[in-house]
Amino acid sequence: MEIVTLCLFLLLAVVVSGVLSRVLPAALPRPLVQIGLGALIGTAAGIKVELDPELFFLLLVPPLLFLDGWRIPKDELFRDAGAVLGLALGLVFLTVLGLGLFIHWLIPAMPLAVAFALAAVVSPTDPIAVGAVAQKVSIPNRMMHILEGESLLNDASGLVCLRFAIAAALSGVFSLPAALGTFAWMALGGVAAGVGVTWLAINGKFLVARHFGDDVGSNVLVSLLIPFGAYLAAEHVHASGVLAAAAAGIAMTFVGTSTAVGAATRIRRRAVWDMLQFTLNGVIFVLLGEQLPSLFEGAAAALAGTGHDNRWWLLVYVAAIVAVLAALRYLWVWVSLKLTLFRARRQGNDAAASPPRRVVAAMSVAGARGAITLAGALTLPLAMPDGTPFPARDLVILLASGVILASLIIAAVGLPLSLRNLRLPPEEGAAAERDRVRTLTAKAAIAEIERAQHELCGDGDDADRYTDVAARLMAQYRERIDSIGADQGHRDEQAQARVIERKLHLAGVRAERRTLLDLAQRREVGLSLADQLGRDLDLVEARLTRLEA
Repeated sequence: MEIVTLCLFLLLAVVVSGVLSRVLPAALPRPLVQIGLGALIGTAAGIKVELDPELFFLLLVPPLLFLDGWRIPKDELFRDAGAVLGLALGLVFLTVLGLGLFIHWLIPAMPLAVAFALAAVVSPTDPIAVGAVAQKVSIPNRMMHILEGESLLNDASGLVCLRFAIAAALSGVFSLPAALGTFAWMALGGVAAGVGVTWLAINGKFLVARHFGDDVGSNVLVSLLIPFGAYLAAEHVHASGVLAAAAAGIAMTFVGTSTAVGAATRIRRRAVWDMLQFTLNGVIFVLLGEQLPSLFEGAAAALAGTGHDNRWWLLVYVAAIVAVLAALRYLWVWVSLKLTLFRARRQGNDAAASPPRRVVAAMSVAGARGAITLAGALTLPLAMPDGTPFPARDLVILLASGVILASLIIAAVGLPLSLRNLRLPPEEGAAAERDRVRTLTAKAAIAEIERAQHELCGDGDDADRYTDVAARLMAQYRERIDSIGADQGHRDEQAQARVIERKLHLAGVRAERRTLLDLAQRREVGLSLADQLGRDLDLVEARLTRLEA
C-alpha cells in the first residue's frame, strides 16, 4: 500500500509541475520545478525512496531513450554524424582523463580510480535533461539535433569508463586493451541487440496480423515492450542496454515504414507515447529531487574524509568541477569547428564561414546532466573486496548531484543569454523539398482517383455522379499543384460529406501514403519530412475511415 501511495504522490507532483512550469517565469525549466517538488516531498512528507540503480535503469530509462531515438531526425543525425560521434566519444574520453586528474588534484583524499569514476559519471550529457531544458529555449534546429544525438550515444562511453574505473578501484589493475575491447563489444552488441529486437518484434507482429487480424491495442503494446526487450537482451550478453534502447528507437523509423500500420493506430500510438514521455520525464526528476535531502544530510560526513568540515567546501568542489567540464567542452567544440572549417576550405569551399562565438558558448552550456548521472553514481559498490567501505562513495554521489543541479541551472540561464537575437542563415532546400514531395503525392492521388473511379462506377447508373465527384477531387489536388507552382500558401482541407466522395478521397490519401513511403525507402525524401507529412495523412485517413464506418 505504501508503494501505491508513493507512486500516486510522484504522479501528482508531475501534474503539479506541469502547472507550475507554465505559471513560473519562462527561464525556469520544468526539471528544476520537478526537482524542487521532489525535495519538498522528501522533506515535508517524510517519504524515503530506496533508489535501486538497476531497477531505475530498467523501468524508466529505456522507454525514454527509445522514444528519443525514434523521433530524432535521422537525416540530420547522419549528416552531422562526425560532430555527434566526436562529442559522444572523444569528448567523453577527454573529460574522463582531464577531469579525473583534476578531481584527484583538487581532492587528494579521493583515490585516483575513484576520481576517474566520478569523472565518468558526470561526463555524458542526459537526453532527458537536454530535451526538458530545450522546451523553454528556442535552440537552432541543427544545434538541437547534434545535442540530441550526442546525449543518445555518449551514455555507452561514459558507462564503460565508469565500469573500468570501478574495476581499477577494486583491484588496483587497469588494462587499456581490455577496456577498448569491452567498449567495442558493449557498443556493437548494444546496437545489434536494439536493431535485432526491433526487427523481430515489428515483422513478427506484422506476420501475425496478416494471418489472424490486428488491433490497435496490441500494436501500441508491442511498441511499449520493444525498448525493454532491447535493454534486457543487451544486458544479458553484457552489452550496453542504454545504447540498445536508443538503437531500437532509431531502427523503428526504418523497420516501421516497411509494414502496414493503420492511421488510427499511428495516431493513438503517438498519443500514448506523448503521455508516457511526459510522465516518465517528470517521475525521474521528482525522484532525483526526493533523493537530495538525504544526500545533503550526509554532506558533513562525506566532507570529513577530505579534511574539511564546512559544507561550503561542497559548493567549491561542485563549482570547480562544473567549470572544468564547461572549459573542456568549450575547447572541444571550438577545436572541432576549426577543423571542420579547415577541411571545408581545403576541399574548395571558400564560402565556409566561422560560426558566431555565441554558438560555441551555447554548445558549451547546453551539456545538461540528469538522472542517469545520479543512477550511475549510485552503482558504485558499497564495500571493497576486503570488506572496508568503498572510498569516498558518499562524496561522489553528493558531487554528482551538485553537478546535475548546477548544469541544469547553467543551461536554463546560459542558453537564452547566448542565443538571444542570434541570427543564423536558414537551412536551404527545406521548402523546395516539401513542395516537391507534396506535388509528387498529389499526382499519385490523381492517378489513383482516376483508377478508383472506373473501378467503383462500372457501368451503373451512377457513372455520371462518380465522374463528377472524381473530377471535383482531382481538381482539388490540381489546385494544390498549381498553388505550389505559384508559390502560394497551401489551401485548407475541404470537408467531405458524401459517401462516394469519401471513398475516392480515401483512395487518394492512401495513394499519397504509398508514394511517400516509397520515396522515403528509396531515400529520395528526408525521413523527417516524410514523417511530418505522414502525420498529416494519418489525420485525414483516420477522419475519412471513421466517417466511412
